[in-house]
Amino acid sequence: MCGICCVVTWCTERAIYDFFNKDILCHLRRRGPDSSKQLIKTASDLPYKCLFSGHVLHLRGLITPQPLKDASDNIFLWNGEIFNGVHVGDLENDTEVMFHHLALCSSEADILSLFSSLRGPWSFIYYQASQHSLWFGRDYFGRRSLLWQFGNEADSGFCLTSVSVYSKSGNEWQEVPASGIFKIDLKACATTKSLSLTLFPWKYSCTEKAVEPIFSNVLDHVSKDLPNHILLVMNESKLCLRAPVIPLNKTIAEASDGCRSTNVSNNIHKVSVESLQGFLAEECKKKLVHQFIDVLSEAVKRRVLSLFRDEDQETRAIPSMSNRKAHVAVLFSGGIDSMVIAALADKHVPLGEPIDLLNVAFMIKEHIKQKGTTKKHTDQEVQLDLLCQESCKDLDAKAGAHLSCFDVPDRITGRVGLKELEAINPSRTWNFVEINVTLEELKKMRLQCINHLVYPLDTVLDDSIGCAIWFASRGEGFISNQGELKPYKSPAKVVLTGIGADEQLAGYSRHRVCFKKYGLEGLNKELEMELDRISSRNLGRDDRIIGDHGKEARFPFLDEEVVSFLNSLPISEKADLTLPRGIGEKLILRLAAKELGLAASTVLPKRAVQFGSRIAKLESKSEKASDTCSRLKSFSVDKL
Repeated sequence: MCGICCVVTWCTERAIYDFFNKDILCHLRRRGPDSSKQLIKTASDLPYKCLFSGHVLHLRGLITPQPLKDASDNIFLWNGEIFNGVHVGDLENDTEVMFHHLALCSSEADILSLFSSLRGPWSFIYYQASQHSLWFGRDYFGRRSLLWQFGNEADSGFCLTSVSVYSKSGNEWQEVPASGIFKIDLKACATTKSLSLTLFPWKYSCTEKAVEPIFSNVLDHVSKDLPNHILLVMNESKLCLRAPVIPLNKTIAEASDGCRSTNVSNNIHKVSVESLQGFLAEECKKKLVHQFIDVLSEAVKRRVLSLFRDEDQETRAIPSMSNRKAHVAVLFSGGIDSMVIAALADKHVPLGEPIDLLNVAFMIKEHIKQKGTTKKHTDQEVQLDLLCQESCKDLDAKAGAHLSCFDVPDRITGRVGLKELEAINPSRTWNFVEINVTLEELKKMRLQCINHLVYPLDTVLDDSIGCAIWFASRGEGFISNQGELKPYKSPAKVVLTGIGADEQLAGYSRHRVCFKKYGLEGLNKELEMELDRISSRNLGRDDRIIGDHGKEARFPFLDEEVVSFLNSLPISEKADLTLPRGIGEKLILRLAAKELGLAASTVLPKRAVQFGSRIAKLESKSEKASDTCSRLKSFSVDKL
């Protein structure tokens, strides 16, 4: 994880700092606390000037300060992880590996081939000195944030950065679309005094005849949000990047090759763990579930082992497990997504190393309970609360009893989930971190920094999710030590999150609505759209939020091999929305959880973090999720 920034101007050095101010620098340093460096590049014969700023969170190999510069004057900023596609040795740093490969590229096609081969999240900025070219972009899913801002005039410059601050100047920041890689010919721009972006888009195939209209659609999509004086063009050679995943299988079929799950599903009336067993009795279904477990397990393995661990911690004899340091944390609600991620992490994290389970709760305000919600929403919440209480009836209620105002639904299901994980592996130290947030602290931290991180997104939903993830990933709370709650701050630099499961496996309530209206064909279209827009709706925001703590977000469900595996299956193998909530959505994941030895969590219905953590009720606002959030429009520029 790194904070990267580049400012390009055709004017004076003063113009650079019109874009790059001390507040942006502060946010970048929080992302990369282990090294900060800046470099200014001027062209001797051309009137452009570039500032490169790199801030490194050390996770792999030897610490490598950025920006990197080579003998040919090429400059590189990298915010990413290479998990596959390009070899990175155990002791190597992937920033250096990528820069080395880029220096060997002799053509645009070579650069595109290199980025097409990568597997893992990334954003980058690369100055190619010989061509006076600036390349930049985000990975296929947009798992790493990159924003851009353009000056009022074509010759007034622009800025690229991992994170920004709210601008009152009218020059708004926008997320760089994860539609491909962009290139700017700085020499041509300096000559013509106009700014032109060249796009190299992602495509499943770059050889089909249908490429031309597809290119046109991508151009229209990206250019609609650009200022009028910024020109966006397709590269003349019609080159593109090969998508790292296969297209979605839109086949409409009840089940594959003799699997007749429908007979089982027709007999399911009660949501229970036992009701999943009938599916697993079918050999073909069980085989498919184990294939899914294998590919998801490999994705988790790559994400928990690709990080630096203290050498002395691996070799010394430690008298007490409690002295060990956690390197991996999970955003943990006790729901199906986080439970499966935690169970798989347990298979690969060294046994003597704790795993931190980060569980966030916002203070319950009894006097506003049930207000500002429709009867439909209230009924849904009551149903889920009853299910949580049923699941928790055997729990020891003494732990945390004095903090009952934080016993929100996600705290309750989280404790149940902890018991399940302890049953699967009692030898593991599971640090269940109870993160409790008051209204006063929420307002303070939103004003101080969270709203800048959510920006340029601005809805009520972005506010709720952004605040919940910020407090959770900060990892400051309490853990139980022999029945007593003690203060604890998670030292883990890697934070695993379950995002991507709902989008691929029909986990949201809107998917049921879509299925009822338009059937499986409509559901397929909805799921295809979910991944297409996940970069702009979720991932840039979550990367900025989690990165603010000097931690790196990693997304196992969005591993390229996991996505390709799920894309290869017809929808009927992944979900069955004719079944009740808690069974039908994310069915293949629930079956995988059952095979991993999980229990009550396998049939918990989806509960969004804003409801499970109770942040949505804390400020008692009668708002729609899509409304612009006024609380995000009040900004403080105080130092962090």
